Amino acid sequence: MSNKIKCSHILVQKQSEAIAIHERLKNGEKFGKIAKELSIDTGSAKKDGNLGYFTKGMMVKPFEDAAFKLQIGEMSEPIKSEFGYHIIKRFG
Repeated sequence: MSNKIKCSHILVQKQSEAIAIHERLKNGEKFGKIAKELSIDTGSAKKDGNLGYFTKGMMVKPFEDAAFKLQIGEMSEPIKSEFGYHIIKRFG
C-alpha cells in the first residue's frame, strides 16, 4: 500500500445532501462538476474537489481511514467528520 495517495472530495453539511449527491454520482454524473457546484470546501471545490497528494496524518481520522481503503477510481460512501460529510474519490 502506497503511503501517499491522491483524492478528490465533495464536502457538504448534511447527511441527506451527501446521500443525494452519492446517488447522482452513482448515476454517472461527473464528480468534478458536482464538487464545483456543491462542495463547501471552497479551496478544493474550484479544482473539481481535488485535494492533491497526501500521506497518513495529514487529514482528519475518519477521512483518512476511508480514503486509504479506496482503490484507485473508487468512491466512498458519505463519511462523517467534524467538518460535515465527505464523499471521497481516489485518483492515485
